[in-house]
Amino acid sequence: MPQRPSKDDPIIIVGAGIFGLSTALHLARRGYSQVVVFDRQNYDIGLYFYQKRPSSSGMRRTKNCPTEACHQGCKVFHNSGAISINAGDKLPPFEKATIQAMTQLGRGHTQLVTTDPEHGTTTQRLGFNVDQFGAQARGKATVGVLDTSGGFAVADKACRFALHKARKYGAKFVFGPLVGAFQSLVYEGKVVVGIRTKDGSVHRAKQTIVACGSYTPVLVPELDGLCEATAGSVVVFRIPKTSPLFTSLAPENFPAWMYNIRSGEDGGFYGFPMDSQGLFKIGYRGTKYTNPQVQPNGRDRSVPVTRYTKDEKITEIPAKAMDTIVSFVGEYLPGIFHQDQVPQQPGLMVATRGSGHAFKYLPNIGNWVVDILEGVDTDRPAIKAWRWRTPGNVKPANVLMEGKGSKALQNVVLTDQING
Repeated sequence: MPQRPSKDDPIIIVGAGIFGLSTALHLARRGYSQVVVFDRQNYDIGLYFYQKRPSSSGMRRTKNCPTEACHQGCKVFHNSGAISINAGDKLPPFEKATIQAMTQLGRGHTQLVTTDPEHGTTTQRLGFNVDQFGAQARGKATVGVLDTSGGFAVADKACRFALHKARKYGAKFVFGPLVGAFQSLVYEGKVVVGIRTKDGSVHRAKQTIVACGSYTPVLVPELDGLCEATAGSVVVFRIPKTSPLFTSLAPENFPAWMYNIRSGEDGGFYGFPMDSQGLFKIGYRGTKYTNPQVQPNGRDRSVPVTRYTKDEKITEIPAKAMDTIVSFVGEYLPGIFHQDQVPQQPGLMVATRGSGHAFKYLPNIGNWVVDILEGVDTDRPAIKAWRWRTPGNVKPANVLMEGKGSKALQNVVLTDQING
């Protein structure tokens, strides 16, 4: 059992993304006085890269952007509703289980089934559109669950607010391509005692937490087989103000949505209402791709690559993903288109693996990380599920570490064109 840090021990967090921000906030909130977060990106110079990338979530703790953090009228959370749509006329077991769980939590009244006449009356009274794709008018059978407490959060504003709150509680942040950029872990024997940044400085800590999202397995190779960087595909449409869609896709008329989200390559669609600039995002994670690169230890490991990565960049998406998104748009919108201590490395902890959903946990994931750090109620099912483990002989739901296989970006055709 690793020794737990005291409230005045130095704690380093590498990464100021969702896991890092939330963990810093909750550590400082509980009285840890020497929390320092390092990140190579500078929040204080430019807006966080999540700008324009909303996220479907409850986000009840940040529904309104406080005046202490930003100008009057700024809004973090939009209660547009969030709907999970499924093809067919029968509610899948997963949706039924969700309703049951929400009912047990006293929130059953927020879960409305689209095919229930009584629920239909309620959605109309509340002003929610549960047939935003017009499936009923075209005779297509769909069934879904509308979460009336859901919606989307404006990610850059939410992250900057979390940063503001963490600082207010006393957490420190070091940003910059040299002073804030992680170079390596620092060891004394087998114990991790801090980090070295790219300016050559050594920063010592009783506990080091690596929370770098999809970069985490690159920094902590022991995660091989447990976590892997994968890429979904996103297309953003710009809707002209002169288009009728500018009104119909607005948050007050169009809930955040998922379609056949658990149906593999034939499903996995999600999206959000149009933003104030007319940008309308549709994502596809039915097929997830990897970017394997040879690492210093000779192994292939998938590493993140986007239009923003420093060395290798990518501005296209797989042609198959584009065709799938375009096909979905053509049919439904014809007007357009992990966390635990690292074994054998005392002093090191990882907080990562959101499977594309990390953002929605911004208000509370750090609270769980601190519980794990402090050893609080570790028999809870969620904490057991997040523990470090060795891959066994059971066939995994997600196959990892395939190297340069069929889903590697190097082996698929990419495109930035919409045809049809």
